[in-house]
Amino acid sequence: MSFPRTVVASVASRASSHAFGEGLLLMAGLIVAVGAQNAFVLKQALRRRHLVAVLLFCMVTDATLVGLGVFGLGRAIAGSRALLETLRFGGVAFLAGYGIRSLRAALRGTGGVFASGADAGTESRRSVLTTLAAVTLLNPHVYLDTVVLVGGVGARYGGARLAFALGASVASVLWFAVLGFGAQRLSGVLARASVWRGIDGVVAVVMFTMAARLVTHGV
Repeated sequence: MSFPRTVVASVASRASSHAFGEGLLLMAGLIVAVGAQNAFVLKQALRRRHLVAVLLFCMVTDATLVGLGVFGLGRAIAGSRALLETLRFGGVAFLAGYGIRSLRAALRGTGGVFASGADAGTESRRSVLTTLAAVTLLNPHVYLDTVVLVGGVGARYGGARLAFALGASVASVLWFAVLGFGAQRLSGVLARASVWRGIDGVVAVVMFTMAARLVTHGV
């Protein structure tokens, strides 16, 4: 009796390991794009203001969205054409708008780390997290990527869904830790105005590209 149980346990372990790796790789491939959220994290890292709270918010939000997607919400959204179209064109509007904002900052040099009207040093934790929540959760594209795409793939793993979700969450934790604390170590280079004009330019290109893909290819 112990032999069949051992075989089953071995197969289950391999399935979980495979699911964990797939979740890790898929999430890693999606999260490294230089977008609105990553640019915000970079700025807070260079300002050295509330960085731990910012990183925890990003990590917990990603884990929550992935979990919701893997355990049912992704399939529910994917099954509603009206909701998908709403997310699609909402995503186009958000991405295009943020792209225009980033392009202006790149051309005018107004998007640097300390180029804000208010003194960045006086920002409260609540103010920073409120802005981050808006950048993260008001972007419909995050739901298409994290909930629908990642969640949809993870839902196919059946009993190994939890391992997949954990893999995706670990990818998020590793990425934001490297992004935030790595940016602090490179603050001497990244805080230059010329570098930030380049970052804003890349963000603009990424935003416009993602918006165009949503228009031409849908979801």
